[in-house]
Amino acid sequence: MSYSPLAVVLAAYNEEEGIAPTICELKEVLNEPHLVVVDGKSSDRTLELAKDLGAEVLIQRGKGKGNAISQGIDHLNGDTSYIVFTDADYTYPAKHIKEMINVLDLNPHVGMVLGDRFSKNYEHESDRNQFYIGNRILGFVQRVFNGIKLNDPYTGLRLIRFELVKGWKPRSHGFDIEAELNHHIDRLGYKIVELPIKYRKRLGKKKLGFRHGLKILRRIIIESLS
Repeated sequence: MSYSPLAVVLAAYNEEEGIAPTICELKEVLNEPHLVVVDGKSSDRTLELAKDLGAEVLIQRGKGKGNAISQGIDHLNGDTSYIVFTDADYTYPAKHIKEMINVLDLNPHVGMVLGDRFSKNYEHESDRNQFYIGNRILGFVQRVFNGIKLNDPYTGLRLIRFELVKGWKPRSHGFDIEAELNHHIDRLGYKIVELPIKYRKRLGKKKLGFRHGLKILRRIIIESLS
């Protein structure tokens, strides 16, 4: 079976409120993308809604965002050119993905494009919650330990050349996957570009906590030693 050269992977766990508007917006903005939802055994209607809207749904074998992303990568085939990772809670506007695609189309030395939530372009429109300070601190730590200078290194919206992650086996199982992805693309010798994006208030319950920040910090240190 042949799929679109653009694949969108959404790691989802109990995202009943956000999954439908997220998928609908992706389908409206993008040109028939291959939508893959990796469901972490949700106890609500996330899986049902995703299927009803035409997304391909995989039942996650393990636990955590990193594990879900790894499973999504493994599921894709050679028809895929670019892969989008975005959240299933409607926080990241799909319109920005088209701008990100243009960057990869025009710049062969760029391996990944990130959606920068902290750019001054959308400073008064984006939802800067209590996790903003934590993100800035972790961004500084990654710059010091890994030499990766990014304004928003832990954004959940990213577009990557599929060839750079095909067959890749991330070691991160949780939210620290973003730190490992940054290091992976940088280590391959490709540039990482950030584009300003608007960031909306999530639909549904927030899942990030202090312990996730500690895991990200641990991942940064591990990657610096690898």
